[in-house]
Amino acid sequence: QVQLVESGGGLAQPGGSLRLSCAASLSLLEINELGWYRQAPGKQRELVAARRGNGITNYADSVKGRFSISRDTSKNTVYLQMNSLKPEDTAVYYCNARLLRIPAMTWSDYWGQGTRVTVSS
Repeated sequence: QVQLVESGGGLAQPGGSLRLSCAASLSLLEINELGWYRQAPGKQRELVAARRGNGITNYADSVKGRFSISRDTSKNTVYLQMNSLKPEDTAVYYCNARLLRIPAMTWSDYWGQGTRVTVSS
């Protein structure tokens, strides 16, 4: 089991910045993939950014060049730095951790409770 606790959401103006944090109850070195997803009203949850254990990251096209995922293994915390925010970034943001169970070779997904981000003037 992995508990994830997000923080850092809130209200930002267009063009502004926010940094989301996600504290994990497990060492990040034991987590195969860490990611941030978001869900806007009336829309499906979508991947925003993800980081694999080998350091490879990927981003949704809509946030490339504006958002950055990083981690601090000493704090078991993953971050999402969001710059140049747009109204369309408004959503509830969720932290996700994926663990590959061995020897079953199955994936387990864990989610935080979500943190709301609103971008509005």
